[in-house]
Amino acid sequence: MSISGGCELCGTGETSFGCDRCGKLVCDEHYDRDSGYCTECAAELRHPHDRIDESDNDGFDDGVDTYRVD
Repeated sequence: MSISGGCELCGTGETSFGCDRCGKLVCDEHYDRDSGYCTECAAELRHPHDRIDESDNDGFDDGVDTYRVD
């Protein structure tokens, strides 16, 4: 499959694939054939705690949602 336009991750590679998770159009270098995902999604799923959720960023990346203060 060939899709016109630049890779949404690097901007330079010719897009050849669409990520099955996020839908980004990516080049061969930024496509993980084993998962069918772009390299960003594949890395996030392998290491989910390495990525900070931008929508709920309180400045802490320790995986704790609730703190108890006595």
